[in-house]
This record gives sequence, C-alpha cells and structure tokens, in this order.
Amino acid sequence: MERTGEGSGVPERQSVVTPEAASLSHLMSRLAVVEARVRRAVDARRPDDQGTGRPDPFRGLYLSDAEVDRLLRTPPGAPAVDGGGPGAAAGAGPGSGAAPGAAADDPDGIDELTRMLAAVERAADDAEGSGAGLRLRGLARCFALTALDVDLLLVALAPEVDPRFERLYGYLHDDVTRRRPTVGLALELAGIPAASAEGRARLRPGRPLVDNALVEVIEGERPFLTRSLRIPDRVVAHLLGDDTPDPALKDLLVVPPPCLAGDPDALAAVLRAGATLVHLTEPRAGSAPALGAATLATLGLPALVVDLGRLAGRDPAVVARIARREARLRGAGLVVGPLDALGDRTGDQLAARVAAWCDRDWPVVLHGHGSWDPQWSDLVPLCAEAPRLRPDDVTLLWSTLLDAVPTALPDAGKAAAITNLSPEQVRRAATAARWHAVAADRPVTPEDVLLGTRSQNAAGLERLARRIEPGVGWDDIVLPPRPLLLLRELVSRARLRGRVLDGWGMRQGGGRGGGISALFAGPPGTGKTLAAEVVARELGYDLYTVDLATVVDKYIGQTEKNLERIFSEAEQVNGVLFFDEADALFGKRSDVRDAHDRYANVETAYLLQRMESFDGIAVLATNLRANLDDAFARRLDGLIDFPAPDVAHRRLIWERQLRASVPRADDVDLAVLAERFELSGGNIRNIALAASYFAAEEDRPVCQADLFRGTIREYLKLGRLCKEADFHPYHELLL
Repeated sequence: MERTGEGSGVPERQSVVTPEAASLSHLMSRLAVVEARVRRAVDARRPDDQGTGRPDPFRGLYLSDAEVDRLLRTPPGAPAVDGGGPGAAAGAGPGSGAAPGAAADDPDGIDELTRMLAAVERAADDAEGSGAGLRLRGLARCFALTALDVDLLLVALAPEVDPRFERLYGYLHDDVTRRRPTVGLALELAGIPAASAEGRARLRPGRPLVDNALVEVIEGERPFLTRSLRIPDRVVAHLLGDDTPDPALKDLLVVPPPCLAGDPDALAAVLRAGATLVHLTEPRAGSAPALGAATLATLGLPALVVDLGRLAGRDPAVVARIARREARLRGAGLVVGPLDALGDRTGDQLAARVAAWCDRDWPVVLHGHGSWDPQWSDLVPLCAEAPRLRPDDVTLLWSTLLDAVPTALPDAGKAAAITNLSPEQVRRAATAARWHAVAADRPVTPEDVLLGTRSQNAAGLERLARRIEPGVGWDDIVLPPRPLLLLRELVSRARLRGRVLDGWGMRQGGGRGGGISALFAGPPGTGKTLAAEVVARELGYDLYTVDLATVVDKYIGQTEKNLERIFSEAEQVNGVLFFDEADALFGKRSDVRDAHDRYANVETAYLLQRMESFDGIAVLATNLRANLDDAFARRLDGLIDFPAPDVAHRRLIWERQLRASVPRADDVDLAVLAERFELSGGNIRNIALAASYFAAEEDRPVCQADLFRGTIREYLKLGRLCKEADFHPYHELLL
C-alpha cells in the first residue's frame, strides 16, 4: 500500500477493483483538495476574540465593530481577509492550485496543496492506464473544460456530495443562510482574483460551464460576485455513476430502429472530415432516425435519439440544452427530429429553435420532412435524403419484430408492405400487435398486424374528419362484375404502389406524390360509401370521412387553408380520405363574371394542384359526375360508376341486409321484393332496419308484412307513388 505523503490528507492509493470505484475515488480525492482549500480560507477569516485566541461563536450572525474597522482598513481591490488572499500570490492564475490564505512568500503552503493535487492526478493517471474510465476527466474532455473550469465545478459540487460544505460555505460567506458557493467564493477557492475578467467569464454565457448547463448561476438580481452556483442534479448523478437520463427528456428518447436503407458510411466519412452537422430530408415512411444512428455507430458512437414529436408543450430551447448535455455525458451523438414539430417553417421562432440543437463541436444529425433552411444556423450541414424503405425491407422488419420468418405471415406481410410507417412506427405497431394477440391468448395473426398498424395513426385528422373503423369486406358489397373488378384493381394499385413507384423507379418528377385517388359516381344508395369502407378494410386502414362543415368557410382563402390541413394530416396517417358529395368542393370552374366566380375558381385550382401532390389515398364520391371539373379526370387513378342494382343484385342485397342473425318468419319471400320494387342498396337497408324494429317491438320474427310496411315508409320518403297492385296482398297497409 502506497501513501501520497504524510499529512497531505489524500486517501491511500489502493488497487481499484472496478472502474466505477476508481472514478468515485478520483472524484472524492479532488473534493478533498477542495476541502483543504476551504480549511485554509476558514483559517484566514477566523479573527481572534479580543486577543483571547478563541473564535467568535456568533460569526455569521452579525458584523462586529472590529470586523467593520478591519474592512474599512482594507485597500480597494485587496482581498477582504487577513494575511492576504488567493490573488496575492505571484503568478496566480487558472489552475495554479494556489491555496487561499497562502501568500507569495509562503512556498510551503503552495507546495503542500500542489503536492496534494499532483498525487491525486498521478493516481488518476494510473487508473486510466489500467483501463478505468474516470467520469470527472471524461466530463472535462467532452465539454472541453479548462483546469479552472474543473476547479469551479468541484467547488459548486462539494455541498451536493458532502453536507459539511454547506456550513463551511455559510461561515466563509459570513452568512449562515448562504449555503451554496457564490461566484466570488468559487473564484477565491480556485485561486483567482475577484477582479479577474477571464476568471469571471468562465461563469458567464459563452463558456462551456454555463452553455452546457453544467453549472447554473442563480439569483441573477444580485451583484455578480454574490450570485450562487448550483450543479444540476443530472450532472451530480453522472459524476457519482448514475446514467439515468434527465427527467426533462422523459418520453423523448427512443430506441433507434435497425437501418434498412441509406449509406451510413458515406455520411460518417463527412463527419470524420470535420463536419458536425448532418440534415436528412425524410419522406413519408422514411428511415432518417435509423440512418442517423447507423452513421454514428460507424464512428463508434452510440446514438441519443430524440423524438421531437413528443415535446407536448415543453420549452424546445430548454430541452435542446439538456439533450446536448446528455449526449456529451454519455459520449453519444445526437439524432433529433422531426424538425417540423418545432413549428411552422414560416414562423419567426423556428430558426432559433433549430439553432439550439446545432453544435460546433459535437456530432448532431437533424431530420425533417422539409429541406434545410440556411437561415436556421450559420453552421453548414451535410444535406442528404433518407431513402424510403422498400416493401421487402418493411416486411422483413415486421417478421423480425414478430419473431417470425418472412413466409410465416404472408397476409400480414402483404398488409405491412402497403403501410406508410417509419421503422420506429413499425416497432411500436409490432408491439401493439403482440399485445392484441396476448389479450386474445393466441399467436399473432394478420388481423393483429392490421390493428397494430391502425394504432399508429395520429389523432390530428380526427379533429377535421370523422374516423370510421371499417367493418365490412368483399362479402358485404354487391356490385356488377365491371365495377367490382375496377374496385379490386384500385385496392391492388394501392397495395403495390411502394414496389412500383420506389422499387421499380416509376415515381414521377415535378413534385407529384405517390398517392392514389379515385372517383365513385352513381345514384344515391348504390354503395359508394360502402365501397370506400371495403377499400379501407382491405388495405388495413381507417376511413376518414371529411366533414364539409369543418372545411367550407365564408372568408376568402380560409377554405383552402382548411383543406391543406386535412391533406397534410391525411399524409401522416394510414387512412383512406373520403370526400362524400365531392361536387360541393370539386365543382367545375366557370367564366369569371364577378369576384365570387374568381375565388371559386381559385379553390378548384388549389384542389387540382393538391390532389396531384397528395401522397395518401383519397376517394371522391358524387351523385352528379357531370358537375366535377374535367381536369380532375387526368388526376384520378380510378373512375368507377355505381349503377342502380338490377333484380338479381337486389335479391342479393336483400339477403345480405337481412342477416342470418335476424329471425325470419316462414312467409318471408325476398324474391318478390326484389322483382317488384326498384330500390338501391341504401333504400333496402333502411327497409330491412325498419322491419326489424317493427318485429322487435312485438317480440317476434320479421315477417313479409313488416318488409312491405317498411317499403311503404321508404316510398313515402322518396316521394314515389305506391300502387296497390305492387303491395298485394298487403295493400291494406297503404291505408
């Protein structure tokens, strides 16, 4: 066992078993040096009581006449302690280790503290040489701290680790209520004159201690030298060996998904060359966080991935400061985004919020859906694009997360390949699918995958459109062969658009999106809304019916703004956007005779442009196809006419509307109803529902009379003539 010197106060140097123990030992040894400096400062301040040699027991509670006289005798700018202060030593400066109370002609005092500090650092060198990581030294390297910065940090840290320092600092302040070190006291204990501009600047903005939130200078209303210093709890915890993230980052940190697209080696080469900032433009279902994390891994750095979409009202500037500190404490690079969550690109605050994340000396990868704006920061980033995931990669990711080989869930893989989810959303959706399966006590099924996918839809669109969870499929819709074939082709096109547009390179230029749009035209009740619901179910999507009341506005330009909000939100979810009565919005442009015509044409022109750049799935339904502007035809991927059903199809509709769960009387003859009454599917549903209520009221099965009675009610609503011959033998119901 080796000692560093008798009477030095330094703990004995022993073999350290663990790196954590070595790090803590080094920290406590440095705090022992602080304690020695405090002890000398206390001795310098302790006046004799009337020459008795005893300390004044009331020091700190009052100011004696003798002390006032002594202060008045002290020349301006000189240390206010007897025997000289830290600035009195010749050559005192940052990191000099000069002991408070040791004058220039007192070499023994200086040598004692110098030997003490040197012994501590020799022990630290030995520990690092054996492979131990010392957190105090690591923090100094990551934040580029000088020796003076470390001394100031340790002075502020001492009461957080050892409560004795609270009372000692109170004594040195001559105020028992001031238990944190002040700027003046910290400079004094570090051996720096209070008037040193460079020393004071170390605790101001623009220097690493303050800019990186390692030390907080509080009580800003006080003179600078009497402002208190505080060490944030996260920094204290880190130095003591705790790596729990700062509570301010709760729910913001996410696990980086595997990188399935992009070239991280190319991005890493730029960072190796000296760049510190990368901006990735991320398309819908892009892989920017995964690519950013993989780039940092290529450099040998872990990634701290921050999801700005979860800020939830927190101050972005504060979060940025804490996250940058957290990344350096962990020795990790930052991956941050999407920047769109920081605010509107036209807002004045966005530039400052983005700049808060940029770091000149630490690698940061930012990502967002838009391009980089040079006004955001004077740092010049490497701008690149995070490519979309290929459908095969998405399917493989699903299978990996569900612990299945790619062929084990063919239907789930097919459904997963059409969803526009990012890798992080796929991870969450896979977890949700697993929980659905666990709740049902069975293996994961394709239906669980679809439920997990829909669970990742944001709620923003629900404020603008009515969300419908599809509950019908192909067996519930009755159509002639041609419309049914076109409907299946539309579903296939939506399912395979990722492979064709991205995998086969068929995506068009000119800002055109990869969306799918279709027009359903036909008389009321012919199944247009039902068909849109079938499409959504087959794709595993939700159906969002646009509420015209939330769109149309009497003020000029407001309708277009509302539509833009709807389209933008729809591009962020896996859903089918359904415009019922579309001719109210997508009407024909007309000759301009007055201002009303002009602005109506502007609305239609906007819709023509937005439909072409739309990246989601939209279905328009209209009863009057001729009322729609002809320019929409070119922008449609499908145009399906829904004719009125003939006798055979009406018979099938009657059968499906009167479900097997509905009790029927023996006299029910659906063929007669199909032959006699030319009704649409919507009318037939109304009749079946009314007949069910008639029967339920009398607690009996549905009979033929109930169906005829319901038909009469529907005819009256439609304004049709009820012929007695059509309702035989139930014509008495007409009375």
